[in-house]
Formats: sequence, structure tokens, C-alpha cells
Amino acid sequence: MSVFADLVSRLADLLTPLFGATAAAAAIVLFTALVRLLVHPLSRAAARGQKARQELQPKIAELRRKHGRNPERLQQAVVELHREEKVSPLAGCLPGLFQLPAFFLLYHLFSNTTIGGHANELLSHQLLAAPLGDRWADALGDGGALGPAGLVYLALFLLVAGVAVFNYRRTKRMMAADPVAPVADGQAVPGMGAMSKVMPFMSFFTLVTVAVVPLAAALYVVTSTTWSAVERAALYR
Repeated sequence: MSVFADLVSRLADLLTPLFGATAAAAAIVLFTALVRLLVHPLSRAAARGQKARQELQPKIAELRRKHGRNPERLQQAVVELHREEKVSPLAGCLPGLFQLPAFFLLYHLFSNTTIGGHANELLSHQLLAAPLGDRWADALGDGGALGPAGLVYLALFLLVAGVAVFNYRRTKRMMAADPVAPVADGQAVPGMGAMSKVMPFMSFFTLVTVAVVPLAAALYVVTSTTWSAVERAALYR
């Protein structure tokens, strides 16, 4: 944790001439961009996997017609098909999973008052009027939703909401173009119907994360979510 705190501090020092008092916040955004660049090859692989899975849909539809009355046999056949075609159904989860350590590092770094036995000086940094170690509840208690710190969170919420609406519309279009095929007698694959209803709303859950984590971690989430929306629009076009 001390090494990571030193990294953020050094990045903030480098950015101070450009961003002044908000240099630590800019360092977190830069750190997030670096993480996303490292994860980008996995994102490209996930995009290729998604396209490969779409190309398998005719074969999967045939398996559904063949084994529609035997869900266990159908599931086994689909797994075997993915294995034969060397397509992983979990490839799309890897970019998110590889980012979790960076998020938790920032979360713990800005949740602790001491690092390595010394006072955590990063907690003194702010994004405009909002301390990077505070949460939305702290902003509400210090000036209210429209106070100086509250307005910082309002801007973040609006940005996340805009990205979520963009992702929602895009996911709806993709699912309309690639609907869940029925197994038999008009019944969809077990569990897929519920998933297809929930998936378009997943991006809105980011609003909850931004509200409950320290502002530094919220900045990571907002930056990463915005990056992901732009990246997916480019890779999945």
C-alpha cells in the first residue's frame, strides 16, 4: 500500500503544474487510463470472442432444436461446441476482473487515515471542493446536495447517468439484433430470459458504487466506465 501511495503522490507532483490543487484527482484519472491501456488487449480479445459467439448462433439454434426437451444435454452440447470452436463464453468478463485490484487499491488507500505508520497525506487532496477521501454522505452533511462538494458529486452522477443511458440504448439494440433463441415450445434457455431483462440496466448500478465509495475510487469508476463505453462502441461497431 505504501508503494502505491507513493506512486499516486509522484503522479500528483508531476501534474501539479498543470492542475494545481486537483493534481491528485488528475493523477487518479491518469492512473485509470494507464490501467485501461494495459487491459485493452483483453478488451479486444473479448470483442473478438463476442463476434465469434455471434457466428456460432446458427449452430446453437440447431442444438436447441435438437436437444430442446433435454436442458442438461443442451447445456453440455453448447459447452462442447464452444470448446471445439475455441470460444470462451467468459472472455467478456476478463477486462472487468483484471481491473478489480486497481479499484480496491484506491478504495483502501483513500479509506485509511494512516499508510505505513504515517499519516495519509493523500486525504488532504481534493477535487475542487470535495475531499478525495470523503463519500457522498459526507458531502450531503457538509453543505447538502447543492453545496460545493455536493455539486462535484452531482456532476459525476450526471456523467455516469449519461454513459449509462448510452450503454442502455446500445445494449438494447445489440440484444434486439441477437435475441435469445427459444429451446422448444417457445421457451427460452433457462435463466437467459431474466438475464436479457437485467443486462440493459447494469450500467445504472454504477451510480450506486459512485455514491458509497470514497471520491478517489468513484473517480476511478467514472473514468473506467466512460472509457469502457467509448472502447466498446469502437470495438463492437
